[in-house]
Amino acid sequence: EVQLVESGGGLVQPGGSLRLSCAASGFTFSNSYMTWVRQAPGKGLEWVSNIVGSNTYYVDSVKGRFTISRDNAKNTLFLQMNSLKSEDMAVYYCARGAGPYDYWGQGTQVTVSS
Repeated sequence: EVQLVESGGGLVQPGGSLRLSCAASGFTFSNSYMTWVRQAPGKGLEWVSNIVGSNTYYVDSVKGRFTISRDNAKNTLFLQMNSLKSEDMAVYYCARGAGPYDYWGQGTQVTVSS
């Protein structure tokens, strides 16, 4: 069965950093496009980043601050988040695909507060 399990979220001060992880199983991870999506309190889902082959894509608001990567040997997707802002506070989900997405993880909470 396909499973995506996010981890690494938590409480961080503005300007701080977090690295999110997504452990994948039940499919050929190395052949799959992967995506990070987030949902801020009271708002809808927002696409954050994709990794497609060697190419990476980001929403404008996180460019230069976030980095998406993957370790195919460990079936793990990462999102390195630096210089975090209050507007980055959200539940972050990993998903398989580059639009549409067929599988989602349970999400991990990122709280940015002083």
